[in-house]
Amino acid sequence: MNFRLPLSSRVLTGLCASVAAAGLLATASTTTASAGTTSSTATADIPEHALVGYLHSSFANGSGYTRMADVPDSWDIIDLAFGEPTSTTSGDIRFSLCPQSECPNVESEDEFKAAIKAKQAAGKKVLISIGGQNGQVQLTTTAARDKFVESVGAIIDRYGLDGLDIDFEGHSLSLDDGDTDFKNPKTPAIVNLISAVKSLKAKYGSDFVLTMAPETFFVQLGYQYYGSGASGGQDPRSGAYLPVIHALRDDLTLLHVQDYNSGPIVGLDDQYHTMGSADFHIAMTDMLLTGFPVAGDTDNVFPPLDPSQVAIGLPASANAGNGHTQPGDVTKALNCLTKKTDCGGYEPHGSWPGLRGLMAWSINWDTFSDQEFSKNFDAYYGR
Repeated sequence: MNFRLPLSSRVLTGLCASVAAAGLLATASTTTASAGTTSSTATADIPEHALVGYLHSSFANGSGYTRMADVPDSWDIIDLAFGEPTSTTSGDIRFSLCPQSECPNVESEDEFKAAIKAKQAAGKKVLISIGGQNGQVQLTTTAARDKFVESVGAIIDRYGLDGLDIDFEGHSLSLDDGDTDFKNPKTPAIVNLISAVKSLKAKYGSDFVLTMAPETFFVQLGYQYYGSGASGGQDPRSGAYLPVIHALRDDLTLLHVQDYNSGPIVGLDDQYHTMGSADFHIAMTDMLLTGFPVAGDTDNVFPPLDPSQVAIGLPASANAGNGHTQPGDVTKALNCLTKKTDCGGYEPHGSWPGLRGLMAWSINWDTFSDQEFSKNFDAYYGR
């Protein structure tokens, strides 16, 4: 999340998909927006407008340690950061509370479990987030896939959690040469991840909460580039989350792309957009709700997600990560996407009052900053 180097820190260059292609998608998206749905989707019991936040449970940094019992009521989904693998390709995921030597005020495990139950009794969802900067996960074999299912299930059962957040970063996901169709992926690490998540969903049923927090490099960059490309000269991680999102879209509760620690990204207007502004969040979210041709191929279109499946990911404060957005600009982005007002320089292809909400890195940093982020969200939705 906030403590790793940005993957797409360089300015991107190359062929943009055509404006005409984006225009073709716009008509369909506007109709979808008014209809309010795009497909059958997962229906986990979360608020109509939800606030998602990461809780630094396993490590310490400058934001300080926040005990589970002290998480403010504003947060509807609490992601435990992080479950990490014993090795990159083992699939064996482990989670433990921050050591007392690093976090003097850390609670006991029994207190932690009791606090989770209390949050759940208050209507909150608590998930285990897998990955982060240091938790590189590559399920390159079926043995790693099966170990992932077993070990993640053990964490969920041990703490009585509601589901799983996939925060694969760095080199966890990349596409093999020749893997060019996001609807039919061939790369083992991607195929095995999809299979593993489907197994967990089948085990825990329809109430299982599934969220994902990819970086723009792995999602919206797919409009320009997908994998290594025909010439083999591109970064094979480009757009590599698209097959995972697409295969799991009917199981997906929320996608909250990290609109931060990002280089400039080309939107559907074929212009570069830079993080930290309302326009960046509007353009990046519009891509998810409108759909887009992958690598400019109008015969290979990533379909729009349902607005209820999409939240915008932001740093909770200037200390939390590159790309902090002032509360006033967050409000402008929400107004533009849900009401088509305050749109500024980017005009989205629809309006989506059912947009689910916001995600923040992190609960700890928001607490450190006098809850500026969560207070702004609560005020916007009158909570």
